[in-house]
Amino acid sequence: MSEFTEAMAQLAAGVAVVTVRDDRDDLGVTVSALMSVSADPPLVLVSLTSRGYLAEVLLRQDLWAASLLSSGQAAVASRFATAGRPSARHLVAGVPHHRGPRTSALIVGGGVAALELETARVVPAGDHTLFVAGVLAVDYVTPTVDPLVRLRGRYRPV
Repeated sequence: MSEFTEAMAQLAAGVAVVTVRDDRDDLGVTVSALMSVSADPPLVLVSLTSRGYLAEVLLRQDLWAASLLSSGQAAVASRFATAGRPSARHLVAGVPHHRGPRTSALIVGGGVAALELETARVVPAGDHTLFVAGVLAVDYVTPTVDPLVRLRGRYRPV
């Protein structure tokens, strides 16, 4: 682990699953680099590894979803973070989920919130690509459950 990576691991971050439905399959990945950019208009930003397949798909498919996970969903986060993972449809097996009505992307239920999004701008940034997206819909908000966070390389409850 580089000194920079270790330094950044000291910062707690919320954990989300980003999903997209392309022509062939459902894809998804766990992220901890998702943030609100603007309230008016509502915009979020997600940072993905440029060489990853999900980033490649988001360059051609503008509609996607982000499910912000709750403290009891570390297993879901781990499923979507595993290298060589299968279709997102298999990863949500046994987990409450549905398709977003505006994006057709899989949305994981039981989290703290879920958003349906449309990419508005793409910004190359080193070995990552930043996707700035407009919020098409807030699928659900559950303020009564605690979020899942990542700190020092581990998932942790708040």
